[in-house]
Amino acid sequence: MKSVLPTVLATLLSLSLAGCAHNPIIIDQKGVDMAAYNQDLAECRAYAEESGGTGAEAAKGAVGGAVIGGAIGAAVGTGRTAERLGGAGAVIGAARGARKSRAEKLKIVKTCLSGRGYKVLN
Repeated sequence: MKSVLPTVLATLLSLSLAGCAHNPIIIDQKGVDMAAYNQDLAECRAYAEESGGTGAEAAKGAVGGAVIGGAIGAAVGTGRTAERLGGAGAVIGAARGARKSRAEKLKIVKTCLSGRGYKVLN
C-alpha cells in the first residue's frame, strides 16, 4: 500500500487542480462598442466580487477534505497514513472550494453581461 499511496495522491491532486485554469468570457463582438463592453465587464466583475471570497470557499473545502481524508486514512492504515491522507484531502478540498467559488463568480459575470444585452458564447 505504501508504494501505491503517493501515486494515488499525486493523481488526485492533479485532477483537482486541472480545473483551475482561467475561463475567459467570449461574446459575439458584432456591433459591440468594445469600450462600453470593457466598462460593463468591469462593473459585472465588481458585482461578482460582492458574492463572497474564494478564500472562504477554499477554507471550507480544506476542512471537509481533511476530515474525509483523515477518516479514510485511519480506516485503511496507521495514524501516519491518516495524517498524510488528511493533508492531501485538505489540499484537494481547498482546490475544489476555490474552483467552485470562481465558477460561481464567472456565472454571475455572464448573467450580468447577458442582462446588459451581450450575447455570451461560452
